[in-house]
Amino acid sequence: MDYTTFAGKYRLAEEIANGGCGTVYLGVHTVAGKEVAIKVEPAVAKYSPLKQESKIYKTLMGGTGVPWIMWSGRQGDYNVMIIDLLGPSLEDLFKRCNRHFSLKTVLLLADQLISRIEFIHTNSIVHRDIKPANFVMGTGKASSMVNVIDFGLAKKFRDSKTSTHIPYKQDDFHGVGTSLFAAISTHLGVESSRRDDLESLAYMLIYFLRGTLPWRKVRAPVEPPIITDATPSEQEHIQQHYNPVSATWDMIRDAKIANEDTLTLGLPPEFDVLYRYARTLEFDDLPDYEGLRKLFRGLAERIGVEYDGIYDWTIPPKMLDMAMAWPSYYQRR
Repeated sequence: MDYTTFAGKYRLAEEIANGGCGTVYLGVHTVAGKEVAIKVEPAVAKYSPLKQESKIYKTLMGGTGVPWIMWSGRQGDYNVMIIDLLGPSLEDLFKRCNRHFSLKTVLLLADQLISRIEFIHTNSIVHRDIKPANFVMGTGKASSMVNVIDFGLAKKFRDSKTSTHIPYKQDDFHGVGTSLFAAISTHLGVESSRRDDLESLAYMLIYFLRGTLPWRKVRAPVEPPIITDATPSEQEHIQQHYNPVSATWDMIRDAKIANEDTLTLGLPPEFDVLYRYARTLEFDDLPDYEGLRKLFRGLAERIGVEYDGIYDWTIPPKMLDMAMAWPSYYQRR
């Protein structure tokens, strides 16, 4: 699209992300020169994911680790939302650190991530797409703060009038989110609830420590498989109904189930506690967020980690190499 000015104040500069529920551009306030993020979607459908996302931001903004929304509305042929421009995502920083975070960095992140998820849930919302790309670091004096973004798939889990939890529902098709971090229940088509955000968080933390997940490279073939013992009519049905995206979701689901007993082997037991706790929560259970924070803070105390805001990406590369090679050296810092 043409780079233009929105709301009479904000000018698009360049595209910085594409996908999800809209395209994100770097924007600049035409007078103050302040950089912002401008999310744009074509205003072609009656239902607007971006309008829904704007409503959720307005509900949550003001909370710790939630970007401020400056303006949202329709301009010409586009729905537009303008929010604070923050720092790099945890996925970007993970790649910068050679796809591995130290235990200290994971513990510092876990403390804040649990709090962000708790705040979202306290406002009767489930995020439904918890993943490293949807958490970004702050800037300036707030550079050590984790911020949560991208509420394009978020949903209310309580009725606004009665505060009643949404009913349990299961569809034949998998749910929403990102298959790498989605909860097993989501793969099974079960309506998302608070427990699923926590299960996704468990996958995130394990991913940070291990550098990968067992199902990270699982992909279904583009073309439908040939089933040797299928009849011609059965094979034709497979050809007509095959969807490589759905097939990938199913393959990753099977891999998650197959790896349940070994996923946290070799990691501090606290990560297994989080994973199994999330997996055993009932659909409408209220998670014990404070208990989970205490769980990981207990681990930090045991190994001598201080919550000092010093992450792997904030220390010189040579010192980081020493930290990775000799964890106890890093933990005493």
